[in-house]
Amino acid sequence: MMGFLIIDDHPLFGEALGNAIRISHPDARIHEATSIKGALGILAAEPNIDLALLDLLLPDVVGFSGFQKIRDRYPRLPIAIVSSEEDKHTIREALEMGAVGYLPKSTSIGELSQAIARVLSGSVSAPRDFVAAGALEQSETVRTLRERIQKLTPQQVRVLHLITRGLQNREIATELKLAESTVKAHVTEILRKLKLFSRNKAIIELGKIPLSVPDAYPGVKSEKTS
Repeated sequence: MMGFLIIDDHPLFGEALGNAIRISHPDARIHEATSIKGALGILAAEPNIDLALLDLLLPDVVGFSGFQKIRDRYPRLPIAIVSSEEDKHTIREALEMGAVGYLPKSTSIGELSQAIARVLSGSVSAPRDFVAAGALEQSETVRTLRERIQKLTPQQVRVLHLITRGLQNREIATELKLAESTVKAHVTEILRKLKLFSRNKAIIELGKIPLSVPDAYPGVKSEKTS
């Protein structure tokens, strides 16, 4: 009897994943968690988990930090990402970090079941159009994002850098000696200029772009672009 761990804070999609698993494994033991903290608790108590299915957007993590926490503690556990993010850059990053699959949430239950079966057989599962278009789209995305970053003010770049480090508004305010309301305004304007809809999206998109941070503030070390 195979064991699965679904890590997703959306009950309806968690149920859909459970249904997809049961198509090919009707007797599967399915555990569910709505946070990384909860997932780690289950993994500590249940050693016989064959596959974890992880949503990227959880309340207690940012970007791929949840994936990394599980991977650090359980390096041999296969982890497949399930996410509403479908851009090629995010998919490529997940697979390069060691995910055994990337399952978009727009996928039908039947296709999810097939993808899970491929992963359990030892194959890597990715959206069918990923390999054909991935490299070109990643290059175009990076170039566009670099151009948008050039439109940020020096202070906004500093705030962006701290966002990518996982700091929240209050922590950024302390680090840069700003009012929290000022930081909030900067974050709103940064996301508008970069045309990104959330902090998590900014962290994911900026993950592979070295960010040159102005030196005016000594608490933020500059990461020079190559």
